[in-house]
Amino acid sequence: MGILQEHIPFKLSRKTILALAIIAVAIGVVILLASSRSKGDAEPIKVEARIKLNELITNDMSQIEELEGMDRKVEAYLRKWWMKGASLAIMRNDSLLYAKGFGWADEEKELRMEPGNILRMASVSKLITAAGIMVLQDKGMLSIKDTVFGPTGILNDTIYKFRDRNYKKITVEHLLRHQAGFRRDPLFSSRDVMHQLKLDHAPSAEDYIGLVMRQSLRFKPGSWQKYSNFGYLLLSRIIEKVSGMPYEKFIQKEVLQKAGCYDMHIAGIYYEDKRKNEVRYYTNEGEGKYIEEYNRSGRTVERCYGGNDITLLSGAGAWCGSPVELARFVASIDGRDEVPDIISKEAVRQMTEYMDKDTYSLGWNDTNPRKGWSRTGTLSGTSALVKCFPDGECWIMITNTSTWKGPSQTKYTDELFKKLRQQYGSKLPRRDMFEGK
Repeated sequence: MGILQEHIPFKLSRKTILALAIIAVAIGVVILLASSRSKGDAEPIKVEARIKLNELITNDMSQIEELEGMDRKVEAYLRKWWMKGASLAIMRNDSLLYAKGFGWADEEKELRMEPGNILRMASVSKLITAAGIMVLQDKGMLSIKDTVFGPTGILNDTIYKFRDRNYKKITVEHLLRHQAGFRRDPLFSSRDVMHQLKLDHAPSAEDYIGLVMRQSLRFKPGSWQKYSNFGYLLLSRIIEKVSGMPYEKFIQKEVLQKAGCYDMHIAGIYYEDKRKNEVRYYTNEGEGKYIEEYNRSGRTVERCYGGNDITLLSGAGAWCGSPVELARFVASIDGRDEVPDIISKEAVRQMTEYMDKDTYSLGWNDTNPRKGWSRTGTLSGTSALVKCFPDGECWIMITNTSTWKGPSQTKYTDELFKKLRQQYGSKLPRRDMFEGK
């Protein structure tokens, strides 16, 4: 203490100490800001505020007296088909007008369905994957005309072996339109594949690839079409190869988040794998509620929890999300100006170009300009429909219960949409819930 006092010629006042502290903090802030820039940056890093729609929107926001009759008809639809719950979102000209959950999100836990609950969307996932391909094309990293296999193809790794020379003719567009010509689509036949390949483990993506590609094609690529989940598994692999990122991470970062969707994920297989706000799924007795586990463990499981390897479906059918965020995603790829698109006008045109009733659009099931655009999805435990009508309205419903109708269930949901539009379309509020209005 005495030594220090001998070397201090004067004492600093409190005001002086405070002033020096302020100066030091200011210098620190300047240094911190400077270090956050790269040498070529002219502007400081900007952090965008994220509006998390699933946390913002609740059932109460769509509790509207004029629409109570519509709500009762949706509830009657669920009772008719023995569905535990469903979530409905309605958008007009890229503005979210209505979002509501019906029934149970998880009956065992007595949790009611809310707009923020996320659900497996099955093959609606293909629309997301197609958008990812278009993002890569816009970046100049691939073209949908690029070939997929062979020395000059995108997937030219050694695991993609084939004997049929027609494999070299398959393009990215053929995969998107289900026109590649694969003889098999085995992603929902894991038990049979295990038996056929004499595997002591559940089939991996590589096992499926080897099984399909050792067979000759059923038809010349582009000459016909046959719906193929396997083709969209390959598109997921293409996204990984070209982007250098895992499929889920690329889609979340470069597609979904740029569209304003922050709560979409690749779904898990079992109830224990679900996200914190994900629903419970239910299988109708008429569908065959119980089945041997997909990995031939000998266990009997509920079809929606262990009947199939949901995660492996990847871009063919594994995404889960809310109809609210799904509506936001659709608004970002529809070519309208109200919500900025994440893909170019040319990419929108390519995705929605209508050929004929026998040709799939890119990611969409159908884009008939007279009937509107549609994308369906079905898995054990869920049924999903995205329907964009020619007048600018888009209706989206996802259920947490599958029925004995299987993929045909969406036809009845489509009929429900048409009836509700006729009776209640004019009563929908004029607002935009995307903007918190």
